Amino acid sequence: MMKLPTDRTVFQNAWVVDDFEAAAMKWVNLFNIGPFFYGEYGPGDIVDVSYRGQPGEINMLAGLAQAGPIQIELIQPLTEGPICYRDTVKKGETKLHHVCVWSDDLDADLNYYNEKGCVTANRGTVAVPDLGFAYVDTHAELGCMIEIIERNKMVEDMFKMIADTAENWDGQDPIRSL
Repeated sequence: MMKLPTDRTVFQNAWVVDDFEAAAMKWVNLFNIGPFFYGEYGPGDIVDVSYRGQPGEINMLAGLAQAGPIQIELIQPLTEGPICYRDTVKKGETKLHHVCVWSDDLDADLNYYNEKGCVTANRGTVAVPDLGFAYVDTHAELGCMIEIIERNKMVEDMFKMIADTAENWDGQDPIRSL
């Protein structure tokens, strides 16, 4: 049996939403979780995209906040074409889409899941900071997908900044641009 190379510590839960700002404000007003740091990411930002083995495109608005040890991600898809977010969350719905883990060897992780019968739904690279990622379709097995992202110091530092900001957040400026 192939050893799973993934760091199996889930550090993020992600929901697909139709309106990022409205969804973020629900987290802020109901749970006092925030602030949310967001950005829009499109074809120039996310490159080498594949969708279920075919060329693809990812265009989305995504925001991150910290809730104790778990990062909350809200994703508003802006792509009309095939994309893994709409495989499990239809337009008009808000649902948990994936959990996220770090990877020290993305290809090895994907080979592991693919050998288990779980298909790579989307794969790509965030151009800056050259961050590889993939969504593995584990929806039938787990009720959500798994996102695997390459361990990257720049991204780890950004995630730490988000967590540190949330720790003593006073409720001001709940939605911030990255």
